[in-house]
Amino acid sequence: STVELKVRFMAEAYLAGIDLSEFSFMNDSEKSDAYDRLRALDIAELRNQFDAAWPQLSNNIQIIQNDQPLELSLTEFTVDDIANDEIARYSIASVSGAIIGAGPVTLQFPISLGEVVVRQEGVENPLTQLLDAGRISDPIMAEGSDAAKSAWGTFVEYIPVGFDHIVPKGLDHILFVLGIFFLGAGWRALIWQISAFTLAHTVTLALGALEIIVISGSIVEPLIAASIVFVAVENLMTTSLNKWRPVIIFGFGLLHGLGFASVLGDFGLPEGQFIPALIGFNIGVEVSQLTVVAVAAILLTLPFGRFDWYRRAIAVPASIFIALVGAYWFIERVFL
Repeated sequence: STVELKVRFMAEAYLAGIDLSEFSFMNDSEKSDAYDRLRALDIAELRNQFDAAWPQLSNNIQIIQNDQPLELSLTEFTVDDIANDEIARYSIASVSGAIIGAGPVTLQFPISLGEVVVRQEGVENPLTQLLDAGRISDPIMAEGSDAAKSAWGTFVEYIPVGFDHIVPKGLDHILFVLGIFFLGAGWRALIWQISAFTLAHTVTLALGALEIIVISGSIVEPLIAASIVFVAVENLMTTSLNKWRPVIIFGFGLLHGLGFASVLGDFGLPEGQFIPALIGFNIGVEVSQLTVVAVAAILLTLPFGRFDWYRRAIAVPASIFIALVGAYWFIERVFL
């Protein structure tokens, strides 16, 4: 007789008015000071702030059945008890609404919440879907899907999830791949590096997705930024592939794989289709990386790579820029 919805999100970001479809890091928003003030509140005070904002949020969360929005009520609001206010904390708003007759429902969340993963629970063939900001979900049946999704269907579904994580959303991974590319030691060297990186992140992606290895993002993310700095700075010091670089790239690939696994963990892997989903996600990541390399080659190496000034005018400035961005991210992720 009811639809029950649990929304896990950063309440402080919503209350501060930060649009999570535009910002992944709170410090990048001009409203970060408001976020910091809200993050410093204790749980009871944050709950009071959210209760006051609930009427507006309830109008922006749409559960539609038979072309009519359900009237929603807030049944519970809980907050993770995290003492360190430098770490993001998540809240869960439990919402319910009385259904209107029979038929499926669709969900739509405000754009400001950014991407949303929708998971149906309590049925044999649940819907799991990644929604772009503001997008309406597929119809959700009360009894679940009519049939379990095939291994092939799951595989195909997870390829764009992996691709999307790199292009356009994984700027740190894009810069790392470009750092490998701008060494300029030839295609053989590029293939060695990309192969080492691919093998490494494939291993830790699988281990991380299986929760055999779990390392906090507060450790992994700064190290990923440091890896970007390393490959870019080394590009400034040499034009050849030394024998240790593929080994070091392999080590950094292990870190990047853990970063991929955290994203895949947020999206979720379907029960009974773990392997097809994991392979599809990994192929999506690989295709996106090769796309980055191909675009860079078409725009830069093919037309200009044969000239003597290519390294001085293109590869070196690009590597300096990549190193500076990576250094900024490292400082931000460790100290800010």
